[in-house]
Amino acid sequence: MDLTPGKNLGGSGAAGPREKILDLIPENPYLLLTPGPLSCSKGVRAALLRDWCTWDGDYNEGVVQNIRRRLVGLAGLNSEDFTAVLMQGSGSFAVESVLGSVVPQEGRLLILSNGAYGQRMVRMAEILNLPHRALAWPETAPLEPAVVERALAEDPSITQVALVHCETTTGILNPLPELARAVKARGKTLIVDAMSSFGGLEFEAGGLDFIISSANKCLQGVPGFAFVLARRSELGKCPARSHCLDLYDQWREMEAGGKWRFTSPTHVVRAFLQALEELEAEGGPARRQARYAENHRILVEGMRALGFETLLPDRFQSPIITSFKYPGPDFDFPEFHRRVKARGFVLYPGKVSRADTFRIGSIGEVYPGDMRRLLAVIREVRGHPPTATNLET
Repeated sequence: MDLTPGKNLGGSGAAGPREKILDLIPENPYLLLTPGPLSCSKGVRAALLRDWCTWDGDYNEGVVQNIRRRLVGLAGLNSEDFTAVLMQGSGSFAVESVLGSVVPQEGRLLILSNGAYGQRMVRMAEILNLPHRALAWPETAPLEPAVVERALAEDPSITQVALVHCETTTGILNPLPELARAVKARGKTLIVDAMSSFGGLEFEAGGLDFIISSANKCLQGVPGFAFVLARRSELGKCPARSHCLDLYDQWREMEAGGKWRFTSPTHVVRAFLQALEELEAEGGPARRQARYAENHRILVEGMRALGFETLLPDRFQSPIITSFKYPGPDFDFPEFHRRVKARGFVLYPGKVSRADTFRIGSIGEVYPGDMRRLLAVIREVRGHPPTATNLET
């Protein structure tokens, strides 16, 4: 099996060793319609099959540095101004590494929150003893730039602002361009958790200072590490509050040749390179966003036809994950989940504190035909007669 760096596993043509190996990769028993980890392609899973040495050039230059360059280019950023830092662990590890490494002792962090992941940043700031202020919105309302503008005008001690772009508590999409303008107008450093948007939604990254995402979200890799796109001029301004999550030291080590400070998840990293190549082959974030949007459209129209109501109005909704209200007081989500899973799809529990909901993701190696099959399964599970509906559109 050819797993040399940069070799795409998903090519076409006459069946050769690569195609034969892909044929041996087992089918998943079900699709993960979740916010991550996601269902991955066979090519990504096949890339996990080779071992790598953490100090060898094939890995450090051919894989790690390759990924770092690709990530900066994927965001449309200038490599002279921005760099990519890879960090072991889940996306939350990378978020905490940024908060603990870039907010100075004499500074103050403003955290904007309208969901569980904004609240997680608040908890990180508390544990790290970061001077901070939290502004909270209802989970079903987007962040408001005008409120942020007032907060920054009232408190000049604020040095950094942190927010979540796509808050998967509900699936809400916060207005990043307007928020970025409000923050940068006051000359503040902007930290964006783009965990559930980077690679799957197009957005202007040039005005941001730190963009944080994970291998196992819209880039469709497997879990094990996250990454930070950082403005070079903002790195190393203050001592880190953690040894293992020191973003600046991790960056310095990688800049010297691609080596991680501590053991890296080599198999996961190589699979991520394959995932980046597959994103490029698909046509980039614009094409992937179009696929996710079509998945979402089919899902929402079909679920509404089956009597389900979305939690959010359409104007706030991202095409990443959608929250649906329970259809009645007798709705048993665990049983519903079990029956749908037995037919090939895994759904996700709700995370909204004031409503009974469940969530269905539209991202990963998932296509419109999969959404139509899901709707047919839900129709069966809910006991609806097989009438002609828009499920076939």
